[in-house]
Amino acid sequence: MCGIVGYIGQREAFPIIIEGLRRLEYRGYDSAGIALYDGNDLNVCKTKGKVADLEAKVKTGMSTKGNIGIGHTRWATHGVPNDINAHPHYSNSGDLVIIHNGIIENYDSLRKELITRGYVFKSDTDTEVLVNLIEDVKLKENLKLGKAVQVALNQVIGAYAIAVFDVNKPDEIVIARLGSPLAVGVGDNEFFIASDATPFLEYTKNAIYLEDEEMAVIRANKGIKIRKIKDDSLVDPYVQELQMNLEQIEKGGYDHFMLKEIYEQPNAIRDTYRGRLLVKEGIIRMAGIDDNIEKFLNAPRIIIVACGTSWHAGLVAEYIFEDIARIPVEVEYASEFRYRNPVITNKDVVIAISQSGETADTLAAIKLAKAHGAFVFGVCNVVGSSIARETHAGAYTHAGPEIGVASTKAFTTQITILTLIALKLAKLKGELSNPEFRSHLQELELIPEKVQKALESEDHIKMIANKYKDVRNCLYLGRGYNFPVALEGALKLKEISYIHAEGYPAAEMKHGPIALIDENMPVIVIATKKGHYEKIVSNIEEIKARQGKIIAVVTEGDTNVQKLADYVIEVPETLESLSPLLTTIPLQLLSYHIAVLLGKNVDQPRNLAKSVTVE
Repeated sequence: MCGIVGYIGQREAFPIIIEGLRRLEYRGYDSAGIALYDGNDLNVCKTKGKVADLEAKVKTGMSTKGNIGIGHTRWATHGVPNDINAHPHYSNSGDLVIIHNGIIENYDSLRKELITRGYVFKSDTDTEVLVNLIEDVKLKENLKLGKAVQVALNQVIGAYAIAVFDVNKPDEIVIARLGSPLAVGVGDNEFFIASDATPFLEYTKNAIYLEDEEMAVIRANKGIKIRKIKDDSLVDPYVQELQMNLEQIEKGGYDHFMLKEIYEQPNAIRDTYRGRLLVKEGIIRMAGIDDNIEKFLNAPRIIIVACGTSWHAGLVAEYIFEDIARIPVEVEYASEFRYRNPVITNKDVVIAISQSGETADTLAAIKLAKAHGAFVFGVCNVVGSSIARETHAGAYTHAGPEIGVASTKAFTTQITILTLIALKLAKLKGELSNPEFRSHLQELELIPEKVQKALESEDHIKMIANKYKDVRNCLYLGRGYNFPVALEGALKLKEISYIHAEGYPAAEMKHGPIALIDENMPVIVIATKKGHYEKIVSNIEEIKARQGKIIAVVTEGDTNVQKLADYVIEVPETLESLSPLLTTIPLQLLSYHIAVLLGKNVDQPRNLAKSVTVE
């Protein structure tokens, strides 16, 4: 959540920061602000609303000159979204200005203490407390800004990524992180600061990622100095080369990033198994598994921790691991796992799933699992992310940047990675014969072209969307492997169209949800021929008997369900374990087109953020 952008160098900072904030809009926000230093004055502008609103406000009332600046998009935590609570925030003297991503949990006690010392607060934010705490330390102990930041942060409880500027030291920016990501782009006598690398891709491919409890003092002509916040020890900067390119974070002719990313799934799945799925050799090669194979084979169970869409991918994996590899699996919401005193042993394997690799609850669950001695394996998309660094081993999905807040290709590529792991373990455990194993490999290799085939139903799905765009409630039903897909389909509709939707196991419909069904209730049923087909047809009959409207996702050529449903959407036939990779496609498109027809902001739905870096 929130977006941080900063620049120090020889260029004009304003266009870099504004464009950088646009690149971070996917993270979710409700206000925006910028601070620029022109050599004489510090100019600050902030507003409730979008980056476009900020740009318009700046151009009507503020100088855009200056070679140093910081910008921010805020997702409200402490205080409602308004101009006053927007970042940046000044200290009482007006000398310090700060932007902050995260939550200061002990802000209230700090605020009360600062009030007793004469400090006055204009906003409701924890961030204004932090900048005044830094100022208080700086003045009271006569410290330079960097040291004052370090001392102040040792008094703070919570999470943060911050950038601080002092008008009395106009050649440097001080940054720090704990629990929220922060990247530094390294140029030629210039530095870029951002929540991720997307704001500075066209300027440099060299980046430094701060680790938790690290801070840095950045000077354009003197470089960057990184220290540990706790003990002041120096850290050697590790500069890594970015692999993404500018084209990957642009829409490429699509109306929305979400639609682009839906259509990228054939290639994304292919890129995920590339170099890992070796069909001709009849093997799966994954370094993170191969190097730790005994831990997986000897584990009495696997615990999967995740949030949101990644949790749904974990549910699919539970079916795959238990069905194919015969390994017990528990799937946990990371946010609950960390607080319910779970039983974890040093023999357990914990798989943590996150698109961004920065999800705060999942990171906390990882730390808890490691503290109990468990082996932790990460599945994420962003190279160099916190989860990639915190886990013992892992696998990247290689899906490419996912900008749309509602995950699409993250879901299918996470399932692909987890399927590869399950198949590999099943083969080693002797749960799959050689012919069975090769059959699975061959079918997985064909999935991208079958996803492409499923995408050809878009015009038909758009027609269905137009029919049901004005409903207020939807029910999604699935069985077995496709129960998690029903949950994911309902989540997508909720996220981007704001229509209430609920996913349910089809067999549970008559234990409550059937009371909701009438002629106004559309029910989306996943009814592929593999697995529990006769049972799901019976569920459809029950819906039909109560005048419910049925939209069915079926296997190509199915005629039985077609006789019962109001609309059918066909997907190619595949193995039952791989069917979620196909059945989720029409549900993504249906949600997308309903949201577009309703005029919603598909890529930036209200109240949501792409990277949830606070609890």
